[in-house]
Amino acid sequence: MPVRTAKILDLAQVIRSKNAGPFELTFDIMFEERLNYELVKQSGVITRELIARLYNVSNNAVLVCRAYDPALAIKITIRRPISSGDLGESDVYGCQQHVPLTTIEIPLAK
Repeated sequence: MPVRTAKILDLAQVIRSKNAGPFELTFDIMFEERLNYELVKQSGVITRELIARLYNVSNNAVLVCRAYDPALAIKITIRRPISSGDLGESDVYGCQQHVPLTTIEIPLAK
């Protein structure tokens, strides 16, 4: 029997990205309900390796990937593949880089 999953979009209240200086992007996955936060946190799905795959960067480029209990949030920071404002860069503020995170699926307990 296949494992049932939930889309992160259905569990999180906010999924966002922004600059963390000209050379890094930071992401927040924030939850309104502790139950949803704990489900995602305990699933172990959101890892450095997953973030590296989603953003096509090396594991070493994922600087932070951890749960932050006081805010019911998952915090992620990566090195920008192209520095903010450099030639070829298309999102100077980094506010549209969260979209790959929305594809994450979390397994549900039986």
